[in-house]
Amino acid sequence: MRYCISTIAHDAGKVLRAVRQHWGIENRLHYVLNVSLNEDACRIREDNDAENMAVLRPIALNLLRQEKTCKRGIKARRKKAGWDNRYLEQLLIS
Repeated sequence: MRYCISTIAHDAGKVLRAVRQHWGIENRLHYVLNVSLNEDACRIREDNDAENMAVLRPIALNLLRQEKTCKRGIKARRKKAGWDNRYLEQLLIS
């Protein structure tokens, strides 16, 4: 059982859609950032470095998602970009 505080009137369908939308964002963005880009394991703590990386990671994720020539997952594409300069260039140009 879950309890939620909301301004949504007594409409179970609207509440359900709102909850699903929230978890859709969590599963589509935050989970991928944690698993594929190891966001939670990052030890950057000085100055504005953490904020800068928080901006750069979603950009990198979007670039990796847009690239369609490599039929592998996000983590594998990221590794391939680290190993292959031509593939990295392809990611950045497209």
